[in-house]
Amino acid sequence: MPQHAQNTRVCRDCDGFPTVAITTGTRHADGTRATFRVTCPTCKGTGYIAPASVLARAGR
Repeated sequence: MPQHAQNTRVCRDCDGFPTVAITTGTRHADGTRATFRVTCPTCKGTGYIAPASVLARAGR
């Protein structure tokens, strides 16, 4: 019998990948690439968003 997964609300802006490493195009002295991390501003790095009903109650 198949198991049903929970329907989690994935962030629509980052599609569930809240933190990414972006290369700057330069390299360090040891040959590794220089990168920096960027987090999704919408979900603040969680990858999920709150349901609309929660957001509506918070605005009252």
